[in-house]
Amino acid sequence: MRKRVIVHGRVQGVFFRDTTRRMAESRGVAGWIRNNPDGSVEAAFEGEGEAVDEMVRFAHEGPRGAAVERADVFDEEPEGLAGFRVA
Repeated sequence: MRKRVIVHGRVQGVFFRDTTRRMAESRGVAGWIRNNPDGSVEAAFEGEGEAVDEMVRFAHEGPRGAAVERADVFDEEPEGLAGFRVA
């Protein structure tokens, strides 16, 4: 399964990317996360359904210090990614 998520709100400068990376790695989820110029954070999660769903749920809340206004979620075809990287 693969989901792409774009998270809006106060989500940059609050360790969103690093926290997401650590969570993804501990759950065996592959993908990437990056800051966008508009202040949003964008991520792609690939892996087992339950683990990907857990990452999407986290994206709706974010780490302590984040203020998520909304998270747009898109279903995508898996690309066979390995590992999780912060871009």
